Amino acid sequence: MNKNKSVALTALWLGSLSLSGCTYVALTEAGSNVVQSSAAAVANCTLAGDVSSQTKDKVVVERNSANVKQELIVLARNRAAELGATDLVETGDVANGTASFKAYRCN
Repeated sequence: MNKNKSVALTALWLGSLSLSGCTYVALTEAGSNVVQSSAAAVANCTLAGDVSSQTKDKVVVERNSANVKQELIVLARNRAAELGATDLVETGDVANGTASFKAYRCN
């Protein structure tokens, strides 16, 4: 392998590693009004709908699991806001870059 090709591959690999920990999703203004809650906290609320979110959990290498989870929550809050929800309850574990939630409208 020639030196230029080796340098290019090394740069690509290092760039991929630095991106693997980044969060790519922005919380919308509406999504910022949706809070994470517990099932007990939404007992007297109205179900607005089910929300699932999905993101890349691997970009050449495995992404940081905390970053993946945070990104899934941001996506879910944004989607819950579109449903008119005020609260979001996670209903399962994160698996393969996917998470499920229930969105509630609380007064």
